[in-house]
Amino acid sequence: MGGSIKKRNFETFRECVSQALIQKSAEKPSRRSSRRKTKSVESPAAFSQTSLTESNDPEELAEFIDYIAGETFSALPKEVQTLSYSAVQENATSICAGPLSTSTLDALAGSVPLSVSESLSVYGLVPDASDFPKFLEPILNEYITSATAPPPVWSNTRTSACEICARDWIPLSYHHLIPKAVHAKILKRKWHEEWMLNSVAWLCRACHNFVHQMASNEELAKEWYTIERILQREDVQAWASWVSKIRWKAR
Repeated sequence: MGGSIKKRNFETFRECVSQALIQKSAEKPSRRSSRRKTKSVESPAAFSQTSLTESNDPEELAEFIDYIAGETFSALPKEVQTLSYSAVQENATSICAGPLSTSTLDALAGSVPLSVSESLSVYGLVPDASDFPKFLEPILNEYITSATAPPPVWSNTRTSACEICARDWIPLSYHHLIPKAVHAKILKRKWHEEWMLNSVAWLCRACHNFVHQMASNEELAKEWYTIERILQREDVQAWASWVSKIRWKAR
């Protein structure tokens, strides 16, 4: 489960980096730096400041974003990489439980390879490599806010189509991903946090019935408690492919 949180968090972090770099690339370019780019095996060699600031090649910009995000995120402490709402609730003393202090920001920025700040400096995205903490601060703040956001009010998550078969012309009802019948047992055995208990998926009646037939309430609660997990099952994929072809004739 930690792996999936880390993967999701990296995607969030990369989006935050992307927003910052795209905004920088849209700004009027200053005089091109005469400094040579620090040689790095992993940094995108073909990337130039001209292509960044003028957005001539979106693929090169995407490559650069991926490089900066990947190198930075992998250097951050595990606590920051695996942030979640429940993690912060359980640990009020977490470094991410409140606004980042200057010392914390400097420590996090200092853990990132020097090649990252040098690349940003050479491309004119920061005045100097020493300005990296200032560049990183809004990115980290936005990432932490997103990663630790409380869960949505589940009634507001209603979709326009069944989340399994994708049919959008039939009535939907909500399926408790963690069946109510086992809520007490779940809390007693600490399988899930209390805030997760009312999570739902919006399904058509046929798919709703299929889910309740594929596993017991306890199995659903322990193994199949997100729609993403349910959709990974081969039997669900086969079912969805078949039932999605069932359409009503116009009357």
